[in-house]
Amino acid sequence: MEEKTRKNKIPKAVVLLSGGLDSTTVLAMARDEGFACCCLSFQYGQRQSIELERAKETSARLGAVEHLVLHIGLDAIGGSALTGDIAVPKGRSLEDMEAGIPKTYVPGRNTIFLAYAMAWAEVLGADVIFIGVNALDYSGYPDCRPEYISAFEKMANLATKASIEEERSLTIHAPLLHMTKGEIILKGLSLGVDYAKTHSCYDPDREGVPCGECDSCCLRLKGFADAGIEDPLSYKNRKHNDNF
Repeated sequence: MEEKTRKNKIPKAVVLLSGGLDSTTVLAMARDEGFACCCLSFQYGQRQSIELERAKETSARLGAVEHLVLHIGLDAIGGSALTGDIAVPKGRSLEDMEAGIPKTYVPGRNTIFLAYAMAWAEVLGADVIFIGVNALDYSGYPDCRPEYISAFEKMANLATKASIEEERSLTIHAPLLHMTKGEIILKGLSLGVDYAKTHSCYDPDREGVPCGECDSCCLRLKGFADAGIEDPLSYKNRKHNDNF
C-alpha cells in the first residue's frame, strides 16, 4: 500500500521564479506537465522590489503549492548595474547586446540560485528544478548557456545525499533554452499566462513602470512584436523600440 501511494504521488519540482516573463512562462509549463510546483525567489539586493511582488502574485495565481523567498546580499559584493551604483545601459541595439557581457550581469547569480534550489529540492524530495534561462534572446550572460546548465546538473548529482545514498538523479530543466522570446510568449499565452502581471525592466520608476529602454525591455518588446501581439505593459519610453 505504501509503495502504491508513493508511485501515485504528484511529483514536486522547484521552480526558480523572478516574476519576469520567462520564469512565469516556465512556471506555467511546469504546472502543465503535472508537477506540484514549489517556487523559489530571491531578494538578493536588486535595485527594485516590484519583481518580488509579481513573483508572489504569480505563484499564487498559478497554483504553486509553496513559495519560498530567500534573502541573500549580493549587493554587498556588487559588480552589477542591478545591485550596485552602476548605470543601467539603455538604448542599445541588438548588435551592442551581442558584443559582450553587459553591466547588468550579476556575478555568480544563477550558480547561487541553483545551489539553493538544489538544496531545497533535496529536502522536498523533488528531482527536477525548472529555470527560465534562454540562449537565443539573451543579453550575453555566461550562466544562460546550455553548457553551463549541463555542467551544473552534473555537479549537483555529485553533491547530494539523495544522489549518493538514494540513487536519485536531479534534472535541471530549462525548457526555454532554445526558444526565441516570441516563441516563449506564444507558449505562455497558450497556457493562460497573463503577461500584464509580469515584470521585466532593469530600471523601473518608483511606481514600477518599466523604462522601455534597457536591454530587458528591448528584448521583451521585440518578442511581443515578433509574436504579432501588443505588450500589455505601459512604458515610460518606447520610441527606441518602435524601430528595434
